[in-house]
Amino acid sequence: MSVLLTTSQTIGPFSHEAWRWAVDATAQMSSSAPTITISGVIYDGDGTPMNDAMIEAWLPGSAGVEAAHAIPGFRRVPSAEDGSFQFELSIPLATESAQLGQPAMFVTVFARGLVKHQFTAVFLEDDAGLADAPILTQVPAERRITLIAIKQAERSYRWDIWMQTDKETVFFDYV
Repeated sequence: MSVLLTTSQTIGPFSHEAWRWAVDATAQMSSSAPTITISGVIYDGDGTPMNDAMIEAWLPGSAGVEAAHAIPGFRRVPSAEDGSFQFELSIPLATESAQLGQPAMFVTVFARGLVKHQFTAVFLEDDAGLADAPILTQVPAERRITLIAIKQAERSYRWDIWMQTDKETVFFDYV
């Protein structure tokens, strides 16, 4: 008998409980910078909201202003029964110009039916550097909208995740 390692495995039905520590640790926002909210719904291939996804966000530019946060620059949220999710993000003003064209957050999606988690990035609609964003310009123009959070109100944005269909969110492979 040999023990071969596979590249990926599903994690079973209790992942939410196993990952709860990071949800709890990042639930309370602690930042010295202004914040914004990005909320949305995650949909499966049938267009049905997914109530069992786990979504993580990395905010590399925010780590410095979140020193009091349990895990600076990181959030983990489960999707709700209606597939909704919400992230509160720090937007450091001191480095704002350096962040033009950079994603507001890098996102990892874990969900049923996925053998491997998926990576994507989210940009803010009103980012003055959006047209020249190095990552975004690598995506075909007609698909870029899937990576842009649309402004709903002051400091509030909407961004949905579509796992499949013609609205599928662009996901990246990192090498």
